[in-house]
Amino acid sequence: MEKRILGTAGLEVSALGLGCMGMSFGYTPIPDRNEMIALIRKAVEMGITFFDTAEVYGPFTNEELIGEALEPFKGQVAIATKFGWKAAADGKWTELDSRPENIKKVAEASLKRLKTDAIDLFYQHRVDLNVPIEEVAGAVKDLIQEGKVKHFGLSEAGVETVRRAHAVQPVAALQSEYSLWHRKPEEDIIPTLEELGIGFVPYSPLGKGFLTGKIDETTQFDKADFRNTLPRFQEENRKANQVMVELLKTIATQKAATPAQVALAWLLAQKPWIVPIPGTTKQHRMEENLGAANIELNLDDLSQINEAALQITVQGARYTEAGEKLTGR
Repeated sequence: MEKRILGTAGLEVSALGLGCMGMSFGYTPIPDRNEMIALIRKAVEMGITFFDTAEVYGPFTNEELIGEALEPFKGQVAIATKFGWKAAADGKWTELDSRPENIKKVAEASLKRLKTDAIDLFYQHRVDLNVPIEEVAGAVKDLIQEGKVKHFGLSEAGVETVRRAHAVQPVAALQSEYSLWHRKPEEDIIPTLEELGIGFVPYSPLGKGFLTGKIDETTQFDKADFRNTLPRFQEENRKANQVMVELLKTIATQKAATPAQVALAWLLAQKPWIVPIPGTTKQHRMEENLGAANIELNLDDLSQINEAALQITVQGARYTEAGEKLTGR
């Protein structure tokens, strides 16, 4: 698979990564662990070298899964994980904690779970307004100097936060939601990343499954599936947002592709330093996603998609009000 570079320090990864959260968190029912280990190893065979996890996924179980699955491939793949949440006594991770002492504590624990000597990419999961971003960047800089972390990343951070962090420790990548149904990063995030030489890692590049065309207003999610809590996934919004899927289906027919492949190909065509991380728990979906790397969208195709997409107003917020408050800070 084509490789792409994130940041100016040369973090080389496959053009498409694999988001692993759903293998043990968020999307239910949770699949069999051994099947997920086999899936991750198959991903490596198919050319994926970039895997995304976080301590809070599970919590902890996702990192353990990734660590076991990728242990045979040390030095061949890059693992990204995240810090920044405070473990609560009731088991709920709802408070942020990016104090330097916590960052370093999390790094030590993540290294053990991931069975590695250095974390390839260490993201701040959400910006903690109680801790100056300069202190956060400084803590990660210390970890990089100690050889425990290779690259620094941010997630869902605003432009000024990115600039301030980057001035202390170069940021290799920003991970934020970006897709045809969430294009806000185009306003100021993407121009800033291009200016600073920072890579962009879109999560939910398939709109949490919606842009695959496999979800409509009649879809019933498992009762524990977190999409049940998202305004954009309420029944009336799913019905209204089908117009975006119809657009993708139209382009897909022209390209002998699937809606998911077109959605991913569109992202890949935006910038050469964008690396989407679609998540899946099924091998045939992973193979479908990887097929996006072989789809060529020319300028006319992109213009057609953009013109049509601009006529569509996506209905429903992507997160709850509390979740939205943690983004763009």
